[in-house]
Amino acid sequence: MIKICFVCLGNICRSPMAEYMMKSFLKKKGEDINYYITSRGTSSEEEGNDLYPPVKKILDLYGIDYDKHVAKKIVKEDYYKYDYFVCMEMSNKESLLRIFQVEDSSKIILLLDRDISDPWYTRDFESAFRDIDIGIISLYKKLSFE
Repeated sequence: MIKICFVCLGNICRSPMAEYMMKSFLKKKGEDINYYITSRGTSSEEEGNDLYPPVKKILDLYGIDYDKHVAKKIVKEDYYKYDYFVCMEMSNKESLLRIFQVEDSSKIILLLDRDISDPWYTRDFESAFRDIDIGIISLYKKLSFE
């Protein structure tokens, strides 16, 4: 089983959006039993909060199921729990390197080869959704060796 943790700043927008989008994608492919998917944030400021309402709205718009979300901050011990940490932007990757304090950073990757803008600030949830969708397809291809 491949264990993936999506990471963003607060864990209420991009990373949980990616979590639920990836779960939906894998379920459609019949691959959901081969993966464990979750998400975390690098900051504790949203810890305990549910999905940001506009995220629920866009997931509903595209028919993607989600459940009660509880934002969680990533901790050093998480490094050993997951095979990949998939970051939404370079600053998330840099934060993980500080949190984990490990020499092997090969399991900390970016979802795209560029930052995915934070819709909390841009208010553009559609663009974030599209970027995450592109990233998920690419990530799946890499992990399944397509």
